[in-house]
Amino acid sequence: MTDTLFLSSADVDDLAEPADYVTVVRDAYRQIGEGAPAEPRTKLLNREPPGMLTTYAAVLPETGAMGGYTYSAGFGAEDAWFMTPLFDAESGEPLALLDGASMNPFKTGAAGAVAVDALAREDASEIAIIGSGAQARGQLATTATVRAFEAVRVFSPTAENREAFAGEFADRLDADVSAVASAGEALAGADVVITATTASDPVIDNAAVEPGTHVTAMGQYSPGKNELPPELVARATYVPDLCARATQDAGSFLAALESGLIDEDHVAAELGEVIAGTHPGRTSDDEVTVFDSGGTGVETVAAAHMLYERASEAGRGQTIDFAPASEALTGR
Repeated sequence: MTDTLFLSSADVDDLAEPADYVTVVRDAYRQIGEGAPAEPRTKLLNREPPGMLTTYAAVLPETGAMGGYTYSAGFGAEDAWFMTPLFDAESGEPLALLDGASMNPFKTGAAGAVAVDALAREDASEIAIIGSGAQARGQLATTATVRAFEAVRVFSPTAENREAFAGEFADRLDADVSAVASAGEALAGADVVITATTASDPVIDNAAVEPGTHVTAMGQYSPGKNELPPELVARATYVPDLCARATQDAGSFLAALESGLIDEDHVAAELGEVIAGTHPGRTSDDEVTVFDSGGTGVETVAAAHMLYERASEAGRGQTIDFAPASEALTGR
């Protein structure tokens, strides 16, 4: 038997700041860029009631951890449940089982922030946020740790939601934060654009994205999710979290591919290669860059391991017993 720590969302939700997530996720992508393994999501669909079971995984040998997400969504309740198993990368023993709900926006936001730090211009000072939900909040909270934005403009279709978002971050950031009435108004003059929606059609116009802009799209985790216009993908230096995702479930990449504007070789590099220094990423101030963030085990394992270590030090969580196969299969 081995002791494994169970950590509820409440056990871990105050253990790390946005910048902490960015630090560990950056290092995790460096490891992937240097050859550590990670796989894109596997998604199984249930017809009735409609829902999905999704898994993805990564091994981070230098961190000493491996694991990922297994989560469900839909199934009548129209909610999601995030379970995060974490294993020791040397012994293979289970370290922890985390409720991954509270860390989800921050670990995903951290991947976007790492990409902004690597791909956006150094002088980027204005950011547009399309979307106002938990993921949009996580993206801005983490991205604001890598660039000193002077202006933040948020748009979402519901005025009440975008006003609440702007009010929250006006108190949190040393920036001019405003809610605006259209995506075009949000993008005017923006150096960084983040789309955090569940849209099936593009939420921004290609013409509104000025030369030199960096775009992070994080709502493109299935072929039917398509936040960016195909023309934007075609003119950009396109960097996904994992290359294998581009032709599997990256909605806007697939739309551009189907339209004939690009071919599969349009993927410039995956994020880990840029972080590891094997691909230059941005090469000019006029270049448009796109980071396609669909969610991976890379940021999940990095964040979960950080929270596990901090929870262990703080004496949080409860211990559960796991039997190794050698014992369980033989009954010894």
